[in-house]
This record gives sequence, C-alpha cells and structure tokens, in this order.
Amino acid sequence: MSTDTNTAAPAAAATTGAGGRSLYMARPPEFATVEEERAHRKAKLAAAFRMFSRAGLDEGVAGHITVRDPAEPDTFWVNPFGMHFSMIRSSDLVRVDEDGQVVEGDRAVNGAAVAIHCAVHAARPDVLAAAHAHGPAGKTLSSLEVDVEPLTQDACAFYEDVGVFDDFTGVVLDREEGRRIGVALGSHKAVILRNHGMLTVGTSVDSAAWWFLTLERTARCQLDAYAAAAGLGRPPRRIGREEAELTRGQVGYEFAGWFQFQPIWERISTEQPELFD
Repeated sequence: MSTDTNTAAPAAAATTGAGGRSLYMARPPEFATVEEERAHRKAKLAAAFRMFSRAGLDEGVAGHITVRDPAEPDTFWVNPFGMHFSMIRSSDLVRVDEDGQVVEGDRAVNGAAVAIHCAVHAARPDVLAAAHAHGPAGKTLSSLEVDVEPLTQDACAFYEDVGVFDDFTGVVLDREEGRRIGVALGSHKAVILRNHGMLTVGTSVDSAAWWFLTLERTARCQLDAYAAAAGLGRPPRRIGREEAELTRGQVGYEFAGWFQFQPIWERISTEQPELFD
C-alpha cells in the first residue's frame, strides 16, 4: 500500500487466531473529510485503469470506468477520451454531470461513456462505480446466444446475477439507449451487451473493476470449456443450482469484490506511485 497522504489506508478488522492472537485483514477505509475520500476514489479509479491495461482490456480509445463524486454524487469521474489506460493519473480524470457536461477538467470525454454510464448511475442510486471495456472474451461471449454459466467456482459469483441487453444498434451515443441498458442491468452486478461486450457495477471502484476482470476471465474459461467439450463429444459439467447459489453467497458479495481488488491495488500503487499525481 502506498503511503501517499492523499489516500487513506484500509481499516483493519480484528479476528482471533490460535492462542487468542489478534489477526487483521483489510476493510474499506473511513475518511475524515470529503476531500480525502475524493482523492482516494480518484486514486483507485486511476489504478483500475492501469489494471485494465495490464490485463489486456485496453483497445484503442474504447472503454471507461466511472465513480461518483462523494460531495456531488450526481457527478462522476471518468477517464479522458483518448488517453491510454496505463498512463492515467488522478489529476487526468475528468468530472461530468448527469447530462454528460464536463464540470471539472480540461479534456474531452467519450460520448459512449456519457450515454451508458450516466444512465446506469441514474438507474442505480446504490451503484458507486461502473466499468466497461472491450475485452476479447467478453466480446466473443456477447456475440453468442448464451449466458454466463456456472462452470467454475469463480463463475458462480455471477450466478443469476447478469442481465442481458439484446438490442445492438451501433456505438451507444443515444441517452435513451443508455437508459435501456440501465433497465437491462436491473438489480444485477453485470450486464451482457449483445455484440458489444460487458459492463459491471459495484458499490466501490474496487468491486466494479474486480467484477469486470473476473467476468472477462470467466467468459474466457467458458469459451475454452465449450471448445474442449466439442472435442470430447460431451458438454462441460455445470455446477448445480443449490451449490451455485451457495457459492455466489461466498464469492459474489460486495465485500468479496472489494477485497479481491486489494492485492492488485497494493501492487499498482506501490510500483506506480505517479498515479497519485
């Protein structure tokens, strides 16, 4: 974890080990001021973009992640249009209002980011952050008439928790189409955008970014499983409903998504401290 003073360290939760020893694990941080919370959210957002780049989730100018501003929650921080994910710093982020107008920053934003994300945030007041990128596995899965299947433990995080938006009409620039994507998302943590890709949401940048990364990998595993199954002449083995629901409760809740991102955050924030600039 970086020691930069512009971001808070995670709170620690005590548990008990052998002999009554106190053990600790990270918890979402608490903030003394809204300025401190804003700095933390922006640093996490910059780190999420850098994670996407490392994972091969950057493709030209496509893709965007947003997070609500803590002081003005009807406004959102987003990446500047055309800037490589691997280079984004906190100071590069742009803040837009619910109409997509830039209210802080001096760079243009992606029209699709505005159309999709503003609508998703409006539809889901509980959502703090939303993530979308053109990952190869997600794009491939979105082109097939299939859903995310419970084939692995990690896939169970999304069991019956993925919406589907079936109406592809080109690049999403129409706010009405963004609104319909928000409807398709419903109460889920993710939505498949047919012939386009995927989008995930969370109550933190951490969980929204992690859900996207693990969903992309889940899509890859599902595609590989069916390709291998074709050679074997029998379908992949699905996890049963009861077991899938149980596992979703173990790996698919918000704190689990937040926690999974923390090792990634530690590595990126330590190795690339310029993201705080």
